[in-house]
Amino acid sequence: MPAGLCWPAAAALALLFLALLLALCRHLWALRWSLSRDRTSALPLPNGSMGWPFFGETLHWLLQGSRFHSSRRERYGNVFKTHLLGRPVVRVTGAENIRKILLGEHTLVSAQWPQSTQILLGSHTLLGSTGDLHRQRRKILARVFCRAALESYLPRIQKVVSWELRGWCMQPGSIAVYSSAKTLTFRIAARILLGLRLEEKQFKDLAKTFEQLVENLFSLPLNVPFSGLRKGIKARDMLHEFMERAIQEKLQRAMSEEHSDALDFIINSAKEHGKEFTMQELKESAIELIFAAFFTTASASTSLILLLLKHPSAIEKIRQELASHELYPQHQNCPMAPCPGAGRDSEQQLLTTASDAHEDQSQPSEPIEETELGGGCSPHLPALLNPPSSTQPWGCCCPPDISLEQLSRLRYLDCVVKEVLRLLPPVSGGYRTALQTFELDGYQIPKGWSVMYSIRDTHETAAIYQSPPGGFDPDRFNVTQPEAASRFHYIPFGGGARSCIGKELAQAILKLLAIELVTTARWELATPTFPTMQTVPIVHPVDGLQLYFHPLQPSHGSEA
Repeated sequence: MPAGLCWPAAAALALLFLALLLALCRHLWALRWSLSRDRTSALPLPNGSMGWPFFGETLHWLLQGSRFHSSRRERYGNVFKTHLLGRPVVRVTGAENIRKILLGEHTLVSAQWPQSTQILLGSHTLLGSTGDLHRQRRKILARVFCRAALESYLPRIQKVVSWELRGWCMQPGSIAVYSSAKTLTFRIAARILLGLRLEEKQFKDLAKTFEQLVENLFSLPLNVPFSGLRKGIKARDMLHEFMERAIQEKLQRAMSEEHSDALDFIINSAKEHGKEFTMQELKESAIELIFAAFFTTASASTSLILLLLKHPSAIEKIRQELASHELYPQHQNCPMAPCPGAGRDSEQQLLTTASDAHEDQSQPSEPIEETELGGGCSPHLPALLNPPSSTQPWGCCCPPDISLEQLSRLRYLDCVVKEVLRLLPPVSGGYRTALQTFELDGYQIPKGWSVMYSIRDTHETAAIYQSPPGGFDPDRFNVTQPEAASRFHYIPFGGGARSCIGKELAQAILKLLAIELVTTARWELATPTFPTMQTVPIVHPVDGLQLYFHPLQPSHGSEA
C-alpha cells in the first residue's frame, strides 16, 4: 500500500519536472533571440513572442489564420516580432512602415521567401532572384505583360471565361466556386500563357499536381517522409518532368509571332537581352508563371463573386455602365446553348470542357484544339464573334472581343475590382530579409531577420478613405486621392521594385469575369449562411463557396 501511494506523487513530480523543463527551454529560446539583437544599435527589439523552440509560433499561425496577426497587433502594436516557418520574423503594418520596406528593396531589405518555397519553386525564378539578377529577369518578363502581349491574350481569355461560366450555369446542383475558379485560372495559365496542348485528363492531372505543390509551399523545412515539403518536392519533380517534355515539343514547333504565348515572349525576350535560358530556367519560369496566375487570381475571382452576391446593387451599377458603353445588350440575350451557325462542333467541345471541370464524364471529352484557345483564332471562330443573322433563334448576340481600351473606360467596374482586392487581398503580405540593421517605428530590425509586411492589416487600418475601411464601397476609389498620400495604403500587388509584374493581366481577367457574370448569369447561395474566410496560405472561403448558377433569361429587362 505505501508503495502504491508513491505512484501519484511520482507522476506529479514527473509532470512538474517536465513543465519546468519546457519553461526553461522556452526561456532559453527567447533569450537566444534576445541576444541576437544588433549591439551597435541602442534601439530595442520589437515586442512580441518567439513561441516554442524550433516551431516558434508557426502552429498558432496556421490554426488561427488572420486572428493570429490581428490579436498580436492589438497587443504589441504595428511592429512586433515572432518566429514562423523556422525564422525570426518582424511583422509590419501601416503605410509609412511599409513604404520604407518596399522602397528599400536591394538596399535595406531583399526578397525573402520561406525555405520551403525556395526549394519548391527553384533558384531561377523572379521571386527568388535578388539584385542585378532580379532586375535582369524582370526586364525579360516585362515583355510577357506589355500592352501588346495583353491585347493578344485578351480575346482568348474572354472565350475561356465565357465557356467556363456557361459550364457553371449548366450544372443542375451547386458548385464550389473556389475549386471552379482554380480550374478556370489554371486553364488560362496552362493554355494561354504557356500554350500547352492538353487533353482534359492531362489537364486535370496537371492541375491536381500543381495544387499539391502550392499547398505545400509554406511548410516546415523538413524533408522527411509524409512531411509537407516531401509532398511538395514530389509534385515539383512531376511538374518539371511534364514541363520539360512540353517545352521540348514547343521549341521544335515553328511558332509565328502572332500566335506567341507568354513562354514564347520569355524565350524571345531573353535572346534580345543576350541570354539563352537553360531547360531548368525555362521549367522554373513556366511553373512560376502558373503560380503567379493560378491561386491568387482564383482567390480574387472567388472574392469578386462572393462580394457581388452580398452587394447586388453593385451588379446593377456594372450592368448600367456596360449598357452605357453598348456592351450589355450584346451579352444579355446570349443563351447558354451553343450559338447556331458557329461552325463545326468547336463550341460544343468548349462547352463540354467547361462543364467537365465540375463533373466526371463516363467518356473523356475531346481535347480543345490549339487554334481554338491557345494560338489565335481558328477559321471557325469568327462565326462566334460576328453578329448573328436575323434568322438565329433567341435573338442571340454573342459577345464581341473586348479590348484593353474598352476595359479602361469602365470606371465603376475598375472601382469594384479595386475594392475586392482591398477588402480581400489574395495574399496577406510579403517577406523580406534585412540586409542591414535599420530602424522601424522606434525599434531595431536586426540584419538577417525576416520582415513580413501585412497587406491585409494595412488595408483594414487605412484612415485615408471617406467611408469606413471595413465596408464594401467601390465608390471610395472614385474620390481622387493624392498619389503620395494613398500610395502605400492600398497595396494588393505589393510595391516598389517587386510590385506584381502581372497585375494588369490579373485585373483584366477579373474584369472579364465580372462582365460575363453580370451579363449572362445570376447566382445564389447554396448554404444557409455565407462562409467564413480562411487567410492562410491564401484567402478563400472555408467551404469553397457553394453557389447555384443560373443563366439569365433572354429578355430586355435586367435581373437582380
